[in-house]
Amino acid sequence: MRFRTEVDIQKPEWCVEHSQKLLLLGSCFADNIGERLAQAGFQTSVNPFGTLYNPASVADALTRLLDERPFQSDELQPFGAEGWGTFSSHSLLSRQTKEEALSVLNERFWQASSRLREADVLFVTFGTAWVYRLAENGAIVANCHHEPASRFIRERLSVDEIVALWHPLLKRLHAINPDLHVLFTVSPIRHFRDGAHANQLSKATLLLAVEQLIKTSQAVYFPAYEIVLDELRDYRFFADDMAHPSSMAIEYLWERFADTFFSTQTREETVRAEKRAKAQAHRPLQDRINNQNNNINF
Repeated sequence: MRFRTEVDIQKPEWCVEHSQKLLLLGSCFADNIGERLAQAGFQTSVNPFGTLYNPASVADALTRLLDERPFQSDELQPFGAEGWGTFSSHSLLSRQTKEEALSVLNERFWQASSRLREADVLFVTFGTAWVYRLAENGAIVANCHHEPASRFIRERLSVDEIVALWHPLLKRLHAINPDLHVLFTVSPIRHFRDGAHANQLSKATLLLAVEQLIKTSQAVYFPAYEIVLDELRDYRFFADDMAHPSSMAIEYLWERFADTFFSTQTREETVRAEKRAKAQAHRPLQDRINNQNNNINF
């Protein structure tokens, strides 16, 4: 007897390897997988502008990187106690002075712009189709920075709008970097602040948009959303907020991801790298401090 469904995943013709350079953009799930990839010894760059939740903001970030268009002073504005920041980046990148915020953003920008042009794999995860537009000009923001709700207009992107943004963007990405592999996911994190029904409509919109995009490009899809909602449909696989996957669920997703994208050799190298990372984490604090001091380059 079978007591659970198992999501079938079609393996791509390519593998993720330690020699490759990876760029991950999007929602919290990109952060989760990016952290695991880094621990496993992969060359990763994760969310240079902070966590981005909707497809439009991720597309804007990629377009900025492709255009080599760094942040300008007039894009920054004060967000109360949070400090200076921009509507194109996460609040965690805000700083208390305008100069410091601009410096941090552009340092990350140039690193990511270089990584995108030499990346082997671009990992994109969409979190929600709901977006917030500035009431003053209609621009979609990546983060509301705790500004008053009256400043924004909330709406849900349509499948056609997402495809219209991403179809030419994928063509441009491959024109600049022909060997780039693009991997889409839809985040399994549920946005209950939108309401249960609105969250389902949002996820369905994202899934339909991604389906159209992979049909017209060489991109592939990893079913993280389906794995959590179908294979792991039990609240023990969710964190205390009942919306984010638990550490156990993230571990299972990581295993399914590795089974899908890693070769036997990569799996073996990953195990060795994870053992080294765990050993390093358990070293006495002073030993780690001494080791860091000994490796400082002047």
